[in-house]
Amino acid sequence: MKFETKAVHVGQEPDSATGAITTPIYQTSTFVQDAVGVHKGYDYARVGNPTRTALQEVLAALEGAAHGHAFSSGLGAATTLMHLVSPGEHVVSVNDVYGGIYRMFSQVYEPKGYRFTFLAPQEMSTGLAEHVDEQTKLVWLESPTNPLLNLVDIRAAAEAAHAVGALVVVDNTFASPYLQQPLELGADLVLHSTTKYLGGHSDVVGGFVATSSEGLSERLAFLQKSLGAVPGPFDCWLVLRGVKTLAVRMDRQCESAVTIASVLERHPRVESVLYPGLPSHPGHAIAATQMRNFGAMVSFTLGNEEEASAVVARTKIWKLAESLGGVESLIELPARMTHASTADAPFAVPPSLIRLSVGLEAAEDLIDDLEAALSA
Repeated sequence: MKFETKAVHVGQEPDSATGAITTPIYQTSTFVQDAVGVHKGYDYARVGNPTRTALQEVLAALEGAAHGHAFSSGLGAATTLMHLVSPGEHVVSVNDVYGGIYRMFSQVYEPKGYRFTFLAPQEMSTGLAEHVDEQTKLVWLESPTNPLLNLVDIRAAAEAAHAVGALVVVDNTFASPYLQQPLELGADLVLHSTTKYLGGHSDVVGGFVATSSEGLSERLAFLQKSLGAVPGPFDCWLVLRGVKTLAVRMDRQCESAVTIASVLERHPRVESVLYPGLPSHPGHAIAATQMRNFGAMVSFTLGNEEEASAVVARTKIWKLAESLGGVESLIELPARMTHASTADAPFAVPPSLIRLSVGLEAAEDLIDDLEAALSA
């Protein structure tokens, strides 16, 4: 079954009671039992809900995974994953990581005794073996990274991690399962903020983890139940709705993104463009090997922070906002918005960097808006 067909049908059979074609929102906190411990598969909504089950099944199928677990947010999913590690153990993370993850690692877990090493994406790809040992329990990857759009060779990093028995997590939010399937490249766990491309409409917050390991899935199900960072049924339903159009949205957004990146690359005020689909991008070859297409995120730099701040304030169609992956095109200044928590880190985001999330508007209109903001 092809990706697009799975997105519409896996876990989403017509309702057996009514024939409803759309998965119902099972808006209930508890379920009546026929006798003590005898029920229809559900007893309490934190433990399980049919709408959540449908979402978990389809997202797992799209990632090529045997198991899936939905959470209340991407960070809720990440927090749950960190319960696979104990204080004193070692985590290696790519340094160009989402600001919320860096904040969680450096301000929540490091003070509790967890040990972190942050490596540049290139070192993750070619030199990870020098930084892992038997105390390394988790290797945390993003590819493409947020917001510098660097690429990590997932297969090479996974081989180095597995050589010392470490688990590999890949945050696949930027690519989505339509463009990249990290489990096929050797990852053990795949993380998503379903808030982004999977939901696709800027109207829901959620997270998801996929794995093909029975043991890891059992542990995640226990943590899901015990920690309680679970999504409500309506949130699950919204992501289910969004997933149905993921493939067509990503095709259009990727097409517009490469056009926009090419225009920016030629603009006299733009110092650099960071987009894996450009042959000039240092990670272009890796992206071409492990991705189906190059994504809809584009970053670029201007001469200084003042120029960048002025440009993001002048756009009309591009809306100044955090988040990404929706049908609306968004523009932001990561150093002062999504990645402000990395300001004091040795790998802080350049203050003149602008991040674009390309939506579904006409590419011509988006280009005109950017050029007007750059020319003012």
